Amino acid sequence: MKSEEPIPNSFNACVQQSLQKFWNHDGLSDYGVQTFQYRDVARVIEKLHIIFEASGVKPGDKIAICGRNSSRWGMVFFATLTYGAVAVPILHEFMPEQIHALVNHSEAKLLFVGDQIWHKLNAESMPNLDGIFGNNTEEFTLLYGRTDKVRYARENLNRLFGERFPCNFRPNDISYYVDSPDELAVINYTSGTTSNSKGVMIPFRALWSNYAFAIDELGSVMGPGDKVLSMLPMAHTYGMAFEFIFEFLHGVTVYFLSKTPSPAVLLSALADIKPKLIVAVPLIIEKIMRKAVLPKLQTPVVKLALHTPFLRDRVLAEVRSKLQQAFGGNFIEIIVGGAAFSQDIETVLHDIGFNYTVGYGTTECAPIIGYAQWDSFKPGSCGRPVIRMEVRINSDDPQNVPGEIMVRGMNVMLGYYKNEAATRQALDADGWYHTGDLGVMDAEQNIFIKGRLKNMLLGANGQNIYPEEIEDKLSSLPYVSECVVIQKGEHLYGLVYSDPDEVHSAGLSEAMLEAQMEDNRQELNRLVPPYARLHAIRLVPEEFEKTPKRSIKRYKYLNYEV
Repeated sequence: MKSEEPIPNSFNACVQQSLQKFWNHDGLSDYGVQTFQYRDVARVIEKLHIIFEASGVKPGDKIAICGRNSSRWGMVFFATLTYGAVAVPILHEFMPEQIHALVNHSEAKLLFVGDQIWHKLNAESMPNLDGIFGNNTEEFTLLYGRTDKVRYARENLNRLFGERFPCNFRPNDISYYVDSPDELAVINYTSGTTSNSKGVMIPFRALWSNYAFAIDELGSVMGPGDKVLSMLPMAHTYGMAFEFIFEFLHGVTVYFLSKTPSPAVLLSALADIKPKLIVAVPLIIEKIMRKAVLPKLQTPVVKLALHTPFLRDRVLAEVRSKLQQAFGGNFIEIIVGGAAFSQDIETVLHDIGFNYTVGYGTTECAPIIGYAQWDSFKPGSCGRPVIRMEVRINSDDPQNVPGEIMVRGMNVMLGYYKNEAATRQALDADGWYHTGDLGVMDAEQNIFIKGRLKNMLLGANGQNIYPEEIEDKLSSLPYVSECVVIQKGEHLYGLVYSDPDEVHSAGLSEAMLEAQMEDNRQELNRLVPPYARLHAIRLVPEEFEKTPKRSIKRYKYLNYEV
């Protein structure tokens, strides 16, 4: 499934070639609202370049982008890089104070912001900005202009564009900034599961290498006429690289949902768009599986059929078909990443022959580290080291004893912006990035993650306890929607959130639910070593707080009162 199509050897050259090549194709679409062809995107990029130039922005200056995924978000992103400036994507879910802090820390000169965010912000709290523009309309309304240059740029934009291109704007008029491999392209602030974000400095080589990887793996089976639905935040490298950059540069139309979707809206959009590739976090897959698939597999009739040889294959094929149709029925594979995948869910997906794979990446690698196509993927792993990347396990027995996963190669960041201490801690003198993840790697180079180094707990007798492994088993038990394992003294506790709708449907009282949790605890303790057994399970009243990547903010629950 390798692509034979050569690509230019720099990122901005790839952008330029794609706009010229797919000039009359649909490129970016705000679902149900407006669709932009590649020529429309190219025209907007030129107008943004005029705004940057007239505003006094120089190559290397920072431009921040904060808003929901949208066509214009993508246009600002490409315009920034092809001008030679540095893009600073900021998650719109952040609190206003966080947005102010990241804009200031990045030293951004301009901010492009969605109107649903703008009314919460205070321009005076971002004193280094020269201007703030709305990115919800094609005109990029000037919301705040601190300098005469910025105000002049916006007021005279159409005249300046007409003077620059008096005989219409054509493909050959495109000429972009020539980037170099180690030049800074993006500062991506990690939300992660720690309280302090770090600005990951992503060079152009990392963007190019991630794109070239996707072309090699998927380029020959996707192209013009195909579609993808952007579900993950583009302010994170996972969604940015594989739901946006790869598809757009390869002629695939990218659709954005204008609002945070309910499950019903999302499923309706998937059925309508029929995306060729789906990139998802485990939570999306797990929720659909737990509500739509697992209950059907647990009915007496289906259980009997699964134990009847001539019926088993037919039942599994039907389950697989229904799950594929739920995601539009047209996708090559679903790539799962961003967080740990529940083992029981993955076991079912594997048993039914579902076309899924699990990848491994970090913001610091923009993001890809490990991947294998679904038909060669080893269940329980997160792929094998990708092209242009080395992976090693810091362990005396890397196939059996977990050690820190270390990576080196073209995808690795330059360091953390204005944080030399953190950079020295993460990048060693030989260029290895220390991921902080614990894992093993088998003889075929399949990577298996065992947990986060910083999450590891120490048992009473010095045993290494990986809470993720306990949580994986706990989450498979009845009425456990989400869970976190914490340590108090010598004891381990499971914090559990139960879906109220599921509990209500089952007719469980509070006392009955508590009794079920005690049954769960006893069942779990039969499955884990003595040092990993839970002392008690405590129910929490609300869903756990999560990052925009849908990872639980574990650090917020370490001191939970049990």
